[in-house]
Amino acid sequence: MAARVSGSGAPAAHAAHAAEASAFLAACRRQPVSHRPIWIMRQAGRYLPEYRALRATVDFATLTRTPELAAEVTLQPLRRFALDAAILFSDIMTPLQGMGVELDFEPAPVVREPIRSVAQIEALPQLVPARDVPFVLEAIRLVRASLAPTVPLIGFAGAPFTLLCYLVCGRPSKEFAAARSFLYAEPEAAQRLLMHLADAMAQYLAAQAAAGAQALMLFESWAGLLAPREFTRFALPAARRTVDALRSAGVPLIYYLNDGNALMPAVADLEVDVVGVDWRSDLGEVRRILGSGKAVQGNLDPAALFAPPQELCRHADAVLEAAGRTPGHIFNLGHGIWPDTDPDAVARLVDHVHEHGR
Repeated sequence: MAARVSGSGAPAAHAAHAAEASAFLAACRRQPVSHRPIWIMRQAGRYLPEYRALRATVDFATLTRTPELAAEVTLQPLRRFALDAAILFSDIMTPLQGMGVELDFEPAPVVREPIRSVAQIEALPQLVPARDVPFVLEAIRLVRASLAPTVPLIGFAGAPFTLLCYLVCGRPSKEFAAARSFLYAEPEAAQRLLMHLADAMAQYLAAQAAAGAQALMLFESWAGLLAPREFTRFALPAARRTVDALRSAGVPLIYYLNDGNALMPAVADLEVDVVGVDWRSDLGEVRRILGSGKAVQGNLDPAALFAPPQELCRHADAVLEAAGRTPGHIFNLGHGIWPDTDPDAVARLVDHVHEHGR
């Protein structure tokens, strides 16, 4: 059984109050909105000159582990753009560090001792968020104190399979061959690791909600590496274990699948409120597959932000048209924003979506 998470009910009440004025939270719940809400994956980060200036003075790990600095980076894009949600500045590997996994950022995460055995899996401790990642929870509290009531804060974590990819391979790669072969060579060990990660991420996300996060997002960054059968056997049950444990948190749950077009039928019965869609998929077709019980998020190609102004607006209109007028669409990119993106293009996109997505 998945480890259930509990809360006082206060975060749920806070989220319900914010939903009265938040287009983002309303869209998560497929309610009518006055305008199409928009936020951008990795909106807090390297494309902003103010972030680069701060980053020049401190290393990445310190930035994520110092609440005041993480809160500052989270808020930077909200000062520039009329975004409808903030997302906490952190890293999907942060809770793994809290569990004793030693890693470096070069700049991508590199695990010093990749996990390849049952003994290593059994040695992974349980995550206790208040003890192991208190700086994340404090950053959430600082951000919530600074945000307008109409702008919710999104907390997030890596989905179990995505975390397994990093833990087993040790570093990012195009195919994550060691991780995928681990599923076939050691299926029982792989499932044990996935369930352990599922419970840890449930505790981590529940603590974020209790600290003030008003929506929670699971990033399945490497879902597209799996065929539907392996996705259904390995990745999906682990994600479901996390999601099921979070239903009592009282906040919308978002599940993002990168390169997940072929996996949408399998996700249709996952108990999340929103499915994040990458740019390779047609939003209209995804909505048809998922049915009326889920909102969708996405899915402009990050490269479109390099188009001339009129072309960028045309590409944004195509996303709006594909999503349709039925309530339950949150405009976003289909993946994280690129570091060399012009902030003026982001401002243009946000204004256009607000004006033409009514």
